Amino acid sequence: MHFFSSDFKLGILGGGQLGKMLLYETRKWDIQTKVMDTSKDAPCKIACNEFVLGNLLDFDDVYNFGKDVDILTIEIENVNVEALEKLEQENVRVYPPTKTLRTIQNKATQKLFYTDNGIPTSPFTRFAYTSEIEDSISNGGLQFPFVWKSAQFGYDGQGVKVVRKLEDLSRLPNVECIAEEMVNFKNELAVVVARNTKEEVKTYPVVEMEFHPEANQVEYVICPARIEESIGQKAVEVALKVSAHLEHVGLLAVELFQTQDNEILVNEVAPRPHNSGHYSIEASYTNQFEQHIRAILGLPLGKTDSKVAGVMVNLVGAEGHIGDVVYENIDAILEMDGVTPHVYGKKQTRPFRKMGHVTIVDEDMFKARRIAQQVKETIKVISK
Repeated sequence: MHFFSSDFKLGILGGGQLGKMLLYETRKWDIQTKVMDTSKDAPCKIACNEFVLGNLLDFDDVYNFGKDVDILTIEIENVNVEALEKLEQENVRVYPPTKTLRTIQNKATQKLFYTDNGIPTSPFTRFAYTSEIEDSISNGGLQFPFVWKSAQFGYDGQGVKVVRKLEDLSRLPNVECIAEEMVNFKNELAVVVARNTKEEVKTYPVVEMEFHPEANQVEYVICPARIEESIGQKAVEVALKVSAHLEHVGLLAVELFQTQDNEILVNEVAPRPHNSGHYSIEASYTNQFEQHIRAILGLPLGKTDSKVAGVMVNLVGAEGHIGDVVYENIDAILEMDGVTPHVYGKKQTRPFRKMGHVTIVDEDMFKARRIAQQVKETIKVISK
């Protein structure tokens, strides 16, 4: 099939920042695109060939959208899988495959997948409803603290809460969920695995992630991770095992814990370009978005090595600010060496909403990390 400057059409479910960055690559290669999102102001709208308003969880919207595309991919997991399955039956190629997406979409199913396949992960208990947890605590089945996760529809730190006392449960939605044992970890790591339709597989370098303690969002992504080589090799091995069992196509971001005993545990995965790979736009030979396109089109995978050390800083809405966005002091960070801001195009800010990111590159990773701290302290995402 001819993809470039042709009638071939790539469909993307989701029109947020990940889709927008995928479109950088499709425009570079003149690949025709069709995007669906729930918002008329979605960042993807200005860069695709065709934009459709629709509900990603509605069967008819997803099915009708996908009928006239050649390959369909996602930028968010929360989509109607039944519609995707019907499209697959009608010979629309869907990547990641719906079998992979079904496993990942529900966090309880995802955790069971790890235990069934001998993949190391933290101990957990599955509940049909949050209200059942109190009985488990009373009967000695659970002990504080633990991590509560909604089985479905969690995203960008939503649907995750550390529960330290009984009162914390009262503020949680009464939904299907899991309770995970707290992991005493040294580092939170991630490995992005690329796998194309011809089963060629490559991994990006292990990255280290630093999280905001309240929002449960990544604040910094550091590449290369500041870990021993043996730990890095172990992380890659675990990520490759997850990839092999899932048989995904495209990118798979595998989030990991390095415990105090230097064990590697899988936290969770995302079958798409991921926040932990944004540094690759400036720092890698092949950025993650180009790699995803290569993979789903069955093209040879690109080189995943870094050309230079990279640190990514997330730009999120400041607390206490809701409304039309202002990027305060963006000119000041542009004066710093190796700094590239990415503004996602969301006009409205709110506390902790992802509004953009900044990449800092340097031959010296420690210098890049210092500049990243300056960036974080300088730029502010506020409202008018």
